Amino acid sequence: MQRTLVLVRHGQSEWNLKNLFTGWRDVGLTDKGREEARAAGGMLKARGLKFDIAFTSALTRAQKTCEIILDVLGQGGLRTVRDQALNERDYGDLSGLNKDDARKKWGEEQVHIWRRSYDVQPPAGESLRDTGARVWPYYLHEMQPYVLGGKTMLVAAHGNSLRALIMALDGLSPDEVVKLELGTGVPIVYQLNADSSVASKEVLEG
Repeated sequence: MQRTLVLVRHGQSEWNLKNLFTGWRDVGLTDKGREEARAAGGMLKARGLKFDIAFTSALTRAQKTCEIILDVLGQGGLRTVRDQALNERDYGDLSGLNKDDARKKWGEEQVHIWRRSYDVQPPAGESLRDTGARVWPYYLHEMQPYVLGGKTMLVAAHGNSLRALIMALDGLSPDEVVKLELGTGVPIVYQLNADSSVASKEVLEG
């Protein structure tokens, strides 16, 4: 039985390009971001992958990435579940700020701690652990049953919501997960065992 889970971080967003903290702010993809999504769809098509269901966040940049990938695969009408449990980490008061401006305001070290620590929250925002606290139960109860039932699933989401999910799948420690970098529009293909453990993992690049 195939138990295939494909994770894709959304393509480059308008605020990625401008070096702004985005979080839950709803911004669109750049031309490059749309091209990254098309390229991801092309790589998945080359592997002969077809999906039974897709999951994405409540934010446009992830939804559009999902839509483009499915269009490339000729699966534009596929059932797609959207839920804010898969949203990007909420950066709180940092949202909308240029990262360089934030460093000037709070200092390089403090901004680095907010961005790269596991459990320190930015002002009025979420830590990576907080993000995981909504991603993990949603995956276990709403998503994993499809995969363990033999379905092939696409998840188009965000850097931090996917890092939290990968932390659980790969058994990463807090120190390991904060070092994990996910490229925009790069598919990660998991095959799961019947007990939900990872049988194989492949990152598709170019």
